[in-house]
Amino acid sequence: MSTPSAIRKVYQGIAERHQMFRMFDRHAQRPNRFDGDASALYAGEWFEITKREHDYTFEILPPLWIRGSMFAMREFLTGSVTSVFFALRIDGLIRYFHAYCDLSDRGSVEAMRLAIIERETRPVRAMTRDERLEHIWSATADAYRGYSDETSPQYLPGQRVITLFSNAGSAGLKLLDDLTDDEIAAKLPVQLRHLPDTAVAA
Repeated sequence: MSTPSAIRKVYQGIAERHQMFRMFDRHAQRPNRFDGDASALYAGEWFEITKREHDYTFEILPPLWIRGSMFAMREFLTGSVTSVFFALRIDGLIRYFHAYCDLSDRGSVEAMRLAIIERETRPVRAMTRDERLEHIWSATADAYRGYSDETSPQYLPGQRVITLFSNAGSAGLKLLDDLTDDEIAAKLPVQLRHLPDTAVAA
């Protein structure tokens, strides 16, 4: 099972309630879901939400803690990973974000806050290849995404696969990481297809 741990934006645009709840568990289809600690798989994921969804989540349960414009959910997703919600002033506007932070790392929340601000204040709107792939994964319905198993063209346990449709209408699975630039463009919404590439921040 691939276990990413870097801070990463996993959805472009602002998630409304339905999409927000879908992305709370983007890895629900992973093999052996209830075995082991999946903290590293979730920690570091973040995306933007509306003020309405931010305020809604604040009212669900008393927060674990509130620190200025941030609060953490009392219920942990897995291990020491829980939802942290941010209200951040970026370019003069208050914007709202959800992130998964590993609270066993005392610096994880501040690192997340700084990473979001850095990503969202770039002067040119652009996406890395990884951001494109994560957006595709987040936006694809469960019926058309999954994890590699013995039926996959290349069996790599735990790797994510996505359904591709040919011009003739046939469907086949392909590893998410192996999508070509053309296949990525076809899977992205029109407004994201032609954004410039950007290097991963050092």
